[in-house]
Amino acid sequence: MINDSELILNADGSIYHLNLKPEDIADTIIFVGDPDRVPEVSKYFDDIEIRKGKREFITHTGHVNGKRLTVISTGIGTDNIDIVLNELDALLNFDFETRNLKSEIKSLDIIRIGTSGSIQGNIAMGTILASEYAIGFDTLMQYYQKPYNSKELEIQEAVIEKFHDLSFKPYVAHASERLLKKFAHDIPKGVTMTAPGFYGPQGRNLRSQNTYPHLIKQANTFKVNGYQITNLEMETAGIYALSNMLGHHAISINAILASRVNETFASNPKEIVDKAIRMVLDRL
Repeated sequence: MINDSELILNADGSIYHLNLKPEDIADTIIFVGDPDRVPEVSKYFDDIEIRKGKREFITHTGHVNGKRLTVISTGIGTDNIDIVLNELDALLNFDFETRNLKSEIKSLDIIRIGTSGSIQGNIAMGTILASEYAIGFDTLMQYYQKPYNSKELEIQEAVIEKFHDLSFKPYVAHASERLLKKFAHDIPKGVTMTAPGFYGPQGRNLRSQNTYPHLIKQANTFKVNGYQITNLEMETAGIYALSNMLGHHAISINAILASRVNETFASNPKEIVDKAIRMVLDRL
């Protein structure tokens, strides 16, 4: 039995941050960062049976073409992903009455629909791109022991060699092969760089002096066995790494809204994100 300080429940029996009970979630879950994007997904549902929220974590559960589906806003960053993924796993795999792990461990299908910037000149704004691998330039996975496959280790070793001046060790994680085939069979795929912030960690300078001023240029020229870093955002590596560790299936679908090479931003971001949403829902 897990103690109260590890699995924290609210007075109504819901899990601490998400404010959800086990019956509130489906086995297929869409992640969006922005709470305001949750209704932009659920407006396409046939019905909405659950509407709950706490802090930045807004949840709608309903049906699309007879399939039960949950959409959750995670907020920004892998620190929030740590909360959301661990609490979803607990909702699925712990008995909240006995506080014991269930005898049968289940897995979720997790689809991130998020915004991203390209760091390659041949990736146009408006592109919908799936992350085949993700590289975490944050420190989340320094607190967990994640199994690595040979391809992840190969990419990680090349990253460490390329970004040799970093004071931390980036981690690498992969998308679900099954979800790549289902959702990304006909769209571009790439390697996503996950940063722990929007400004300095992504090489932006307003009034700052950055410790790694050439990070984006280094990322732009990184290559290993046909792979290159294609885009930059703030959640995918954490989603993939924790999903790999806990046995869930995850894919990140990126709406490319900016080009860091051409220093431009999309004039129609809402339409591009809606295109990604509709594509995912059509392929469920």
